[in-house]
Amino acid sequence: MVSPSSFRENDVTQNPGPLVDTEWLATHIEQPDVRVIDVQLDPEAYDRGHIPGALRWFALATIMDSDFRHNLDPAGFAELAGQAGIAEDTLVVCTSEHPGLGPWAYWYLRTMGHEQVCVLDGGPPAWAADGHELSTEEATALTVERVGVPVREDWRATLADVQAAVGPDGPVLVDVRTAEEFTGEIFLLAPPGDDERGGHIPGAAHVYFEEAHNEDLTFRPLEELTALYDRAGVDGSGPVITYCAVGMRSAHTWFVLSELLGYADIASYDRSWNEWGRLPDTPVES
Repeated sequence: MVSPSSFRENDVTQNPGPLVDTEWLATHIEQPDVRVIDVQLDPEAYDRGHIPGALRWFALATIMDSDFRHNLDPAGFAELAGQAGIAEDTLVVCTSEHPGLGPWAYWYLRTMGHEQVCVLDGGPPAWAADGHELSTEEATALTVERVGVPVREDWRATLADVQAAVGPDGPVLVDVRTAEEFTGEIFLLAPPGDDERGGHIPGAAHVYFEEAHNEDLTFRPLEELTALYDRAGVDGSGPVITYCAVGMRSAHTWFVLSELLGYADIASYDRSWNEWGRLPDTPVES
């Protein structure tokens, strides 16, 4: 596990930094301006046990629309945050038993204009392993009023950005899916008869997102993370675009590169292969 003090601090002084450990959360969890959000793909995971007071966000019904694209509507986000009791000065702690979802929620919240956000290193499993109790009680929050703000576009990569990146002079493209998705052997989303093609964007490096974690789901030490991405040609010297299938794992690697390693000019292609692999004229390698 890496010490949160190793990471650069965010601009907001109340924010402890992008990553916190269970000791920090145990000390601050009762503060009224701290809100824990448990992000899940499995609807039953929350019921099996979550950090006390954590609100349930089912990823595919909150952050994403039915077409597996992010809900980037400012008014929609304001409603979602308001219903969760997330005021503008609330510190949101993103957590999940899935290693990619806490960082993904961090990217989403920050991209939608909420500044005070951090990720619990290791999620609920680390919380339990460190001797803290899990709860099975559904948490609720008082609704607050929020006003939507423009999306932070510099942390997103569009289709045009990725098309411009294909070639020797563009940003480094990093595919963070499984090796089988990268080679086109399997599809994450495509049902029978779908028009999705298999493979990867030409020239993309491959670093599976879970390689950034230890076996206990905490993040690997900074020197190991630096070496991991350096081998893929990502050393902080130039712009990088990350992508996956629908933008979840892509945002996780964005978090590692931008928020943990402090590299500049990192963007997540949030429509990822869900868009690229379905277009008839985008180049594909396998």
